[in-house]
Amino acid sequence: MAISLGNAFIKNFLGKAPDWYKVAIIAFLIINPFVFFLIDPFVAGWLLVIEFIFTLAMALKCYPLQPGGLLAIEAVAIGMTSPEMVKHELVANIEVMLLLIFMVAGIYFMKQLLLYIFTKILIGIHSKTLLSLAFCMMAAFLSAFLDALTVIAVVISVTIGFYSIYHKVASGQEPHSSHDHTSDSNILEVSRDDLENYRAFLRSLLMHAGIGTALGGVMTMVGEPQNLIIADQAGWLFGEFIIRMLPVTLPVFLCGIVTCVLVEKFQICGYGARLPENVRRILVDFDNEERKRRTNLDYAKLIIQVVIAVWLIVGLAMHLAAVGLIGLTVIILATSFTGITEEHALGKAFEEALPFTALLAVFFSIVAVIIDQKLFAPIIDMVLSLEGSMQMTMFYIANGLLSMVSDNVFVGTVYINEVKSALIDGIITREQFDMLAVAINTGTNLPSVATPNGQAAFLFALTSALAPLIRLSYGRMVYMALPYTIVLSLVGLACIEFTLVPMTQWFYDLGWITQATVEAGSHIAPVVGH
Repeated sequence: MAISLGNAFIKNFLGKAPDWYKVAIIAFLIINPFVFFLIDPFVAGWLLVIEFIFTLAMALKCYPLQPGGLLAIEAVAIGMTSPEMVKHELVANIEVMLLLIFMVAGIYFMKQLLLYIFTKILIGIHSKTLLSLAFCMMAAFLSAFLDALTVIAVVISVTIGFYSIYHKVASGQEPHSSHDHTSDSNILEVSRDDLENYRAFLRSLLMHAGIGTALGGVMTMVGEPQNLIIADQAGWLFGEFIIRMLPVTLPVFLCGIVTCVLVEKFQICGYGARLPENVRRILVDFDNEERKRRTNLDYAKLIIQVVIAVWLIVGLAMHLAAVGLIGLTVIILATSFTGITEEHALGKAFEEALPFTALLAVFFSIVAVIIDQKLFAPIIDMVLSLEGSMQMTMFYIANGLLSMVSDNVFVGTVYINEVKSALIDGIITREQFDMLAVAINTGTNLPSVATPNGQAAFLFALTSALAPLIRLSYGRMVYMALPYTIVLSLVGLACIEFTLVPMTQWFYDLGWITQATVEAGSHIAPVVGH
């Protein structure tokens, strides 16, 4: 049935998003100029922030780049900020952009090694509790040095691969035959119970790995994009960032590991499913077949990737170059020594990173509005008026609550910019700034595991091809994350309140970190000694 040209425009606008969502975005675009010009720019600025958070919260209805980008374009057009201010924010955060573009793409060319490692873990460990711990800790380690999105992408690739292997056999076909693993119509009746148990097993492993990316990602300056922004504003290098976060991140990591064991042992919130023996036999047989097929060319590629992985860790730990540039060296080395020279083969590596990089550019446009309209000034002034540890506690809580419904990169960027301005203006001391920076980083990284909105890695998993296969819905993800949300959030809050200040002072006394001061302008310079 033919549709009119007018209806065609409406249907094309934001594609498959629900009609009510399209109407909401159009209403935002109509209302904003009236509020800005006729009521109050400050009110209009806050309205824009709320609207942008709405697009982040509704990311499953439509990727936030398009609706959020329309709001950002309108904000610049009506004068809420300027193109120059947006460019300034992008230039100021160029290291984060380079991280997302080059590091994620670089790890794409090391997937073979990562797939090999996760496969050996899945096949080799029989205890479900130990297997869950292994997935959680491996994801944490990798996320501390790589990008959480990439780590989750690897876990998803492994999981889809093993799911499809069993699905083929359960449908009465050979493991290497072509097969549609999205349909259960050909599943043999005797295999249906095993398939449901297998889905529950894979769901729990994916969630443990997702939590692991949060536990490891909060520890280092490259673990999450906002970490790099915070480290850059504070003038911290790789090692100092780890040490400054340690009073919070170490207890949280240990409690997270204990939580992983307990939820599996007591089968809490959907955890505890075991790998059916029939499924294990099929997977082991398939792995043995794959090992026989592997050639010296494949082994040579794995060896090269191990060497590059060592270079990556050393380069980051010693801060030999900007993180994004180290990622670029990974791309060059990995492709040069594994025979990837075609342009189209290189292009695939950037598909995962660029949409989020573009979204981050929109983040910075909204941040430019916040700065120009001084939207967070009243909140920051109120929090900074508090005494002692209450400052850090309130920053942690505020960042945590907002990160649960919004994106933690956006939240962290906004708050660290405001605190940096307070430092430059002499409202807070350098010591206060350092403590607040820790509170902001941990606040955006830990409570944000509550929903897929807060963690990009969680949202990536929920919108992947794997989620419908293993019956992972939004509600189920929130439910399975609940034990971790409670433990990580409360332990992090307790550490901010009671251990951050004394342990940081101890690190000063040991000479592991040095105090810093603010010179003219916004440059932060270290001060030797204490």
